[in-house]
Amino acid sequence: MKRIYLDYAATTPTHPEVVKAMVPYFTEAFGNPSSLYVCGQEAKSAIEQARVLVADLIGAESEEIVFTSGGTEADNFALEGVAFANEDRGNHIITTTIEHHAVLETCKFLEARGFSLTYLPVDEHGLVDPEDVKRVITDKTILISVMQANNEIGTIEPIAEIGRIAKEAGVYLHTDAVQTVGHVPVDVNELGVDLLSISAHKLYGPKGVGALYIRKGTRIVSLMHGGEQEQGRRASTENVPAIVGLGKAVELAQREMSEEAGQLVNLRDQLIKGLMERIDDIRLNGHPQRRLPNNINVSVKFVEGEAVLLNLDLEGICASTGSACSSPSAEPSHVLLALGVPLEQARGSLRFTLGKWTSEEEIERVLEVLPPVVARLRAMSPLVKRER
Repeated sequence: MKRIYLDYAATTPTHPEVVKAMVPYFTEAFGNPSSLYVCGQEAKSAIEQARVLVADLIGAESEEIVFTSGGTEADNFALEGVAFANEDRGNHIITTTIEHHAVLETCKFLEARGFSLTYLPVDEHGLVDPEDVKRVITDKTILISVMQANNEIGTIEPIAEIGRIAKEAGVYLHTDAVQTVGHVPVDVNELGVDLLSISAHKLYGPKGVGALYIRKGTRIVSLMHGGEQEQGRRASTENVPAIVGLGKAVELAQREMSEEAGQLVNLRDQLIKGLMERIDDIRLNGHPQRRLPNNINVSVKFVEGEAVLLNLDLEGICASTGSACSSPSAEPSHVLLALGVPLEQARGSLRFTLGKWTSEEEIERVLEVLPPVVARLRAMSPLVKRER
């Protein structure tokens, strides 16, 4: 059975060209980048080239890029690093109720250590109102963290507007751009952000590597202590092959992103239209227009999302109910609940995220398989009888 992979927001296959670029740094140029001899300096040069490529993609300068172990570390570094570096200025941080757990759990950590957190609500489409941000800023506010696009529902937030508000108030702005970098145009200066998180495995790069953009002049302390790697901001011998892989993934994105996004929008809209036409009592979650090119998130009434996924898996179709990071949890998505989606509908959520190798035939296969699966599960569901 040919497998159909539609969970690109969870992780992407590593591009063959990325794998090819990484191989020499496992076998030939394997030196420690801090070493002075030739193979060490070859590794260091490869890291710096990758740094330039990442910076170019987001409109930054290369010295503003710090490599990390992934998006989670980048988020932790941004929030904790700025919070602890600026305690003399204030202790208030603003975020939203729909952030990734890498941000929300870090916020809980900071709250437990005396920081004051404001969690802003979102509207029924998952949009944050910039006026809400402006309203809650105080003279103690030191940081705002709002994701650029939500990983579950695909809604793209008004970061540039929030950036202007933050700059006027003299407050640092961080955005988790894990789902956007490499998929839609991202420019740190147009957005007005001071910190931005990136993860390689969301853009056809390897797992275990990411980056944090830190605007020059941003007051931030390190979380990793030891050597002087990464301009003294992140101790630990660099993961050279993975960093090279991130650089190659970014180089490919620079070249292919626009064409890929156009193809994905067409496939995304085809899937949304087909689902709405073929399944009753279904709703699209997230903004109908301001959404990622590859994201489809729906709630299907009278079924459990996990049951649908298991049936799809038997048909060779890989999808999800939301964030891969929270998949072991039986709790409904905090994102959908924040949108006001009723609890029973939130439990029936499905997320399909498309990618470079998604085909029209695969979309048609989903539209062929999913409606009968839903019909079978509804026929067994006590929820249907109770409501109808």
